[in-house]
Amino acid sequence: MTRGNSFEAPAGGRRTAVLRIGQATAVVVLLFVALPGSRSKPAEAKATASVASPIQHVVVIFQENHSFDNMLGKLCVVDARCDGTVTGTIESDKVIPLSQATDIVPIVSHSVRGQRNAIEDGSMDGFSLLSGCTKLTGYACYSQADPSQLPNLTALARAFVISDRTFEFRSTPSWVGHIALVAASVDGFQGDNPIGGTRGGWGCDTTKLALWVGPNGRQKVPTCIPDKLGNGPFEPSPVKYVPTIWDSLDAAGLPWRLYSPQLSSRANGYEWAICPTFFECLGGPQKSNMVRSDQVLTDARNGALPNFSIVIPGYKNSQHNSFTLAGGDNWIGKVVSAIQSGPDWASTAIFVTYDDCGCFYDHVAPPAGEGIRVPMVIVSPWAKPGFTDSTDATFTSILAFVEHTFALPPLNNRDAMAYDYANSFSFSQHPLAPVHMVQRRIPTWEARWVDLHGESGDPT
Repeated sequence: MTRGNSFEAPAGGRRTAVLRIGQATAVVVLLFVALPGSRSKPAEAKATASVASPIQHVVVIFQENHSFDNMLGKLCVVDARCDGTVTGTIESDKVIPLSQATDIVPIVSHSVRGQRNAIEDGSMDGFSLLSGCTKLTGYACYSQADPSQLPNLTALARAFVISDRTFEFRSTPSWVGHIALVAASVDGFQGDNPIGGTRGGWGCDTTKLALWVGPNGRQKVPTCIPDKLGNGPFEPSPVKYVPTIWDSLDAAGLPWRLYSPQLSSRANGYEWAICPTFFECLGGPQKSNMVRSDQVLTDARNGALPNFSIVIPGYKNSQHNSFTLAGGDNWIGKVVSAIQSGPDWASTAIFVTYDDCGCFYDHVAPPAGEGIRVPMVIVSPWAKPGFTDSTDATFTSILAFVEHTFALPPLNNRDAMAYDYANSFSFSQHPLAPVHMVQRRIPTWEARWVDLHGESGDPT
């Protein structure tokens, strides 16, 4: 028998553990009740029969820099289905309509400080103070896509699951958001992207620095999380090794792959590749699992998806500030279409989400300590059709789903306690059919503009 994860009982509440016996699965729900003057203990343990999960492949499509209302808010209002809005509040408490997004994504500040200012202690009216989003720019970040501008994301959202309560893991731009996606931790780094140093990535293969906080306070340290032996940083560093989901998969003998831009003499999105930040990955055998982004298309069509995949786009497919919405929607369509047309579709769960807000307006105040709400669409034959999952989640929820699916231990308390999108799936339903994806032509002038200006933007 392989047991699911166990948790220390809090002062009260509910935890779920998964017991696996061969191919059978049971879900055990533990209710914890706080008793005066004593440690909490289970008041009731109840086992209920559950259909075994058919999921053998988990794919995360990790796009760039958009809030929930910016991408899905209008769809929520049009469909009267999820928590979206078509208006926003600026710093003076004035309510303004959200304009239709331009296909070329405007550049808006989304530093740690900028995001916290936008949240404004939960009032969500500080976006108009961000560089690139003031009155002088026409409040550029108070905008949102019409569903017709994102035909693939819209079709997937309508057919499968929208999570309208997935938030950033803390208020962070891209680099630390990518760290949290695999480690359920920021390992002491404070969030803003690496600065200075040699050209290359943002991790152990450069001499860039980032702000870190430890026992001796705040300091600039190499942007490298050491391996288990402490190797990796270009100079002595107080940063310690933290395990990743990749380490857990390796220990269990389960294959994984990071589909990402590769190191190149030309800027292409390699900054967003996650492996270089962890020397356990970059400096060892795990590096062989980091392959070109477009290999996911071939692997999906050939039925060669590993158990866990993260798909990182190149610049032109990323929907990052100064690139196009259409280019990224085309990319999402290509990846999902390849999976749907391949033999692994029947056993796959796809999570389409975004690494940070970008920083575009969102009206929902995040839970304490978390960042701004981001889009999350869950695609699978076993996803509940047209369902909205409104349970609070972060990127650690994806890790919890992977860990519970493959009976892996948690990395730390964050993923151990995270909601795992269980409400989004029904493994007893008739499996859903694939949804047709499309490819839209990007106007020639837009493509030329991106070629001239896109890569000059800050890849954060």
